Amino acid sequence: MLMILIAGPLRGGTGDDPELIEANLQAMTEPALALYRRGHLPVVGEWFSLPLIEAAGSTEIGDAIYDEIQHPLGQKLLAKCDGCLRIGGPSTGADLMVSTTRELGKPVWYDLSDIPNP
Repeated sequence: MLMILIAGPLRGGTGDDPELIEANLQAMTEPALALYRRGHLPVVGEWFSLPLIEAAGSTEIGDAIYDEIQHPLGQKLLAKCDGCLRIGGPSTGADLMVSTTRELGKPVWYDLSDIPNP
């Protein structure tokens, strides 16, 4: 079993529209379910960061509290993960997760079919 962080756009291409952000979150959740059903432990950083951002008192996406938690938390998660699945389109945050994964010497996959079965 591998613990795999799924990195994709959250805000990218949304203009910070809450409905589009939710669609991007769902786009990360779908491959997470597929990974789980294959026997892996999927991780979407936003499952951790968004409740913390809210609890810390963030008033809008992209404010100082958001920036303090969002990407740094994902990078900390990657230290515990076995690799990263990069999905979706352009995303500064997802690209940061990919570069962090590579710096940690861990694999980055771009397709579910490339991830080995447990």
